[in-house]
Amino acid sequence: MLRTFLRWFVITIVCSVGVPLVATVTILGSLIFLPLPATLPTPKPGLISLPSTVYDADGNVIATFQQFDQNIPVAEKDIPQILKDALVSSEDKNFYNEGGVDPRGTARAFIRDLQGQGYLQGGSTITQQYVALAYTGKQRTFTRKLREAILASQLARKLPKDEILYKYLSAVYFGDGLYGVGAAAQGYFHLTNLQQMTIGEAATLVGLIPAPSRYEPRGNPVIAEERRETVLLKMFQQHYITLAQYQYWKVAQLYPSNGPALAKGAPSTTYYPPAQSQTQYPFFVDYLRRYLEEYPGIGPDLLYRGGLRIQTTLDPTLQNEAQASVSTTLLGTSEPLEMSLVSIEPQTGHVRALIGGRDFSQDQTNLALGGCQSPPAGVQVLVTATCQTTQVPQGGGTGRQPGSSFKPFVLATAFSHGVLPSTVFNGPQSIELPPGCKGSACQLIHNAGDSESGVFTLEQATWFSVNTVYAQLILDPRVTVQATAQTAKALGITSAWYSPQVHGASYALGALDVSPLDMASAYGVFDNHGMRVPPTPVLLVENPSGKVLIDNRTPKGTQVLDPVVADNVTNVLKGVITQPGATAYGTANIGRPAAGKTGTTSSYVDAWFVGYTPTLVTSVWMGRKNTEDPNKGASMNSVCSAGRHTCASPVFGGTLPAMTWADYMKQAMKGVPPTDFNQPAPLTPVADAIDAQLRKGISPGAQRPPVYVGDGGPYVQTPPPPVATAPTTTSTTSTTIPPSIVVETTTTVPGGLGRSP
Repeated sequence: MLRTFLRWFVITIVCSVGVPLVATVTILGSLIFLPLPATLPTPKPGLISLPSTVYDADGNVIATFQQFDQNIPVAEKDIPQILKDALVSSEDKNFYNEGGVDPRGTARAFIRDLQGQGYLQGGSTITQQYVALAYTGKQRTFTRKLREAILASQLARKLPKDEILYKYLSAVYFGDGLYGVGAAAQGYFHLTNLQQMTIGEAATLVGLIPAPSRYEPRGNPVIAEERRETVLLKMFQQHYITLAQYQYWKVAQLYPSNGPALAKGAPSTTYYPPAQSQTQYPFFVDYLRRYLEEYPGIGPDLLYRGGLRIQTTLDPTLQNEAQASVSTTLLGTSEPLEMSLVSIEPQTGHVRALIGGRDFSQDQTNLALGGCQSPPAGVQVLVTATCQTTQVPQGGGTGRQPGSSFKPFVLATAFSHGVLPSTVFNGPQSIELPPGCKGSACQLIHNAGDSESGVFTLEQATWFSVNTVYAQLILDPRVTVQATAQTAKALGITSAWYSPQVHGASYALGALDVSPLDMASAYGVFDNHGMRVPPTPVLLVENPSGKVLIDNRTPKGTQVLDPVVADNVTNVLKGVITQPGATAYGTANIGRPAAGKTGTTSSYVDAWFVGYTPTLVTSVWMGRKNTEDPNKGASMNSVCSAGRHTCASPVFGGTLPAMTWADYMKQAMKGVPPTDFNQPAPLTPVADAIDAQLRKGISPGAQRPPVYVGDGGPYVQTPPPPVATAPTTTSTTSTTIPPSIVVETTTTVPGGLGRSP
């Protein structure tokens, strides 16, 4: 009877599930892949182009978003063959041999959806992408994907391939409000005759298509160049261009038309500034544009053609004060020296002021936003950066190294695992880590000089920014590099990632690239008692009929850090400003309770101050921008600010950045009653047995107070041969960190003002 029951049970399951499933798959396959008569619906009408209006927090109009020359007529015969070749090689190499649908990609999407894993992005053919533009929209649903596949199959049977390419290139979005290749060619390259398009220009335009706001050359020149070279390589590999053409156009890199004159005959792919309406706050508006272009349910179509009413979080008074403070510091200096400032309300996430550089009209790289680095191929990634998995606004290349301003994330991780601010560390001038390492497994970590050595509590090591203490701390088995990366990511550092093959003790000293926006937002978590409210430039967005599309009037936060831990971090960071000899003592004092941290990278390439009062957090970055590579600055060995009536030789985070921060915050806090931070509850300690074992054999060196030194790093080196044998201690890690990673420290000066020798 049991066999009979099982037999009938199997038959029932097959009949009730298997047969309908097979029938459904057969029907769908027939609709998509069999040569059935092609009948297409009428393409959906495009949006009536209505400009969107942008207001500041006081209700003043500050900008409009609208199409610019979108209706440039382009005939099918105008599309150059090289642009078609670039598109096919990059987006759909089987375009000329397929029936409009990628069977494998479509099947993966269906299976993923049936398994409840959600819509699978990617895998669409050019025909499917055009169908999404003209017929179905881009909602990520199973039904939409199915209809897209059916219509793409029908379209491929009805229209010639070149006509599909023409229709697609006439409708696709290329960024900056530019729809269609005619508008894009004129907007980026000032081309009115598409037949004059070069291979480099074609590769650039095609490279924009997957993510226009991320790959546009004006705001992300380095990433745009990487994309352009990727398209060129695919064109060569698929035999659309010759080896000689590939080599020439690879050298002809993207270059701004308003950049320094190139040598006569030097190859380049020249692009031009945007033809957009003027605004008093270009860097903030640029951030807003990138934010809304990638916001679910908004996107370019509604932003540029939907007639939206956009009320922002921008406080015009604070924005003007921020601009004045930055301009005062930069007075008497010249490019490529740059400065960025971001100011956020931690309790709401509202971005109140944002300065992304010296002059937006000359360079659309928004240094306030940073960027996103991809891990090296083949390494194991244990913590994935948020910017690798979620669309976040980017516009400043890959970001900048934060130096010692990254140390509070290590501190928070340590506090979360029972390490106390009173924990004592030996802090020699230099130290080989990890303990017990040999040969290439070792890193030689330096302080700024012999003046920073001795015995320190963790609290003091933070005030004086002692590298050798923090390098030991992050290797503590209760802390770890991986846990620190997770902390930084949770607090809002969207570029935070971790690989054991890449990262080690130098992680504590600011080896990652970060953005001023992320740093201000992350420090805001300390200020807000562990509650993270994501940063936003938007208060309210409504469509023409008054329907609310975005509403950030009520803060929506997540507790990402224990309030006791957050308040203890703040309590320690107060000493960076108030303790004699601390790195910002004298320069960041604003006459009311405040907390913060300095950061200075090796060779004085980047200098930071990030600080906050109970109601406002502000980050300031300063550095030189290399004219050949916006991601690599030159040393700031000597900078004289006419506005500050001082010369910083060299520039530390505690000099001009801290002065700029203090100048701005004094003005920003006018009229706000002074309030103190919470008195933190005590942390729960753990046994010191691990501490003793970890630091066994480490000599503190001579006890010397922090004084000025002229050493600018590097602070992490591979020990030169012969390598001295470290004391016999069980190693807690065998991580090898490439010596090419540039990290930093912050030196200290009694009184904080006498930074020049």
